[in-house]
Amino acid sequence: ATKFTEDGEIRLSAERRGDQLILAVSDTGIGMTEEQIGKLFQSFTQADASTTRKYGGTGLGLVISRRFCQMMGGDIAVTSRHGEGSTFTVTLPLEIGTAGEAATAPGAAPAADNARRVVLVIDDDPMAADLMKRSLEKAGFAAVIAPDGATGLRLARELAPAAITLDVMMPNMDGWQVLTQLKTDAALAHIPVIMATMMEDRPLGFALGASDFISKPIDQTRLRSVLSRLVSSCEGHVLIVEDDPASREMLRRLLEKEGIATREAENGQEGLDAVAQETPQLVMLDLMMPVMDGFDFLVRLRANEATRTIPVVVVTAKELSPEDRARLSGSVRNIFQKGALNREHLLREVTTLIRTL
Repeated sequence: ATKFTEDGEIRLSAERRGDQLILAVSDTGIGMTEEQIGKLFQSFTQADASTTRKYGGTGLGLVISRRFCQMMGGDIAVTSRHGEGSTFTVTLPLEIGTAGEAATAPGAAPAADNARRVVLVIDDDPMAADLMKRSLEKAGFAAVIAPDGATGLRLARELAPAAITLDVMMPNMDGWQVLTQLKTDAALAHIPVIMATMMEDRPLGFALGASDFISKPIDQTRLRSVLSRLVSSCEGHVLIVEDDPASREMLRRLLEKEGIATREAENGQEGLDAVAQETPQLVMLDLMMPVMDGFDFLVRLRANEATRTIPVVVVTAKELSPEDRARLSGSVRNIFQKGALNREHLLREVTTLIRTL
């Protein structure tokens, strides 16, 4: 904030919200466009080339900071307006063991709340395993890597993952041996196993109990399709509160393509009624709606002890004034403008939030 604010104001706020710690740093600096925000968390990338020339830096600070937050079961979100400033919000669980923790390092165990959405990757090739991990995380799953069959069997027993991807060509214990042990163990036999290999020996894999078969190099679309069929990436649902039918349909299709269940409401009042019937994991909220707009919906949602911690992502066509942003500050995780909507960025934000709940 100090780096990009030559004249103006910087504020740091901290609050406890349910079982989470919310830290926010707001500035009145140069701000960013939606396109620039979409590049923020990419390694060795800054908002644009002029930023690098004028301010320097490697483009790794936010990447590392976000990684640390995710390792603790939290995340970083950003809202910004070009020329007016930015707000970076860090959300962390007060107790890591209960709010979830990222499980990406080999052998790292996820918290119990995330256990059903973890995919165990058993592969001795570090590069192939890392590519698989990235594909899984993009699809909304957490990933744990096992570098060999013995470690994979141990982690399968410890983690009870939602699914397992299994390479065939491994030293000491190959994939067929691992698959056989998985399917002959009563505690593990129910876990779907996806064989990932360059070998085209489908009959043997299916005969030994494999749920599906993916050839290397991994096709991400194929992997997502298989996982969506075998295990949902979202145990709950996302509530879409939006009065425009076309926008609701676009958001619904975007999420359901990733295996995320959705519910819909046409205005804020219907949204509150839907929340009262079944608590969503996350709310995607429009601001301009009849009957009850998004601002009033947020006030009512945050005033209720039972619903105040539900994360909210705003997707709106409204040109937000500083007063509007002040009303939303601290109540929403992120704000997306419909006119400049980056669907991939929006999907990444939603799946990341769901994964850390």
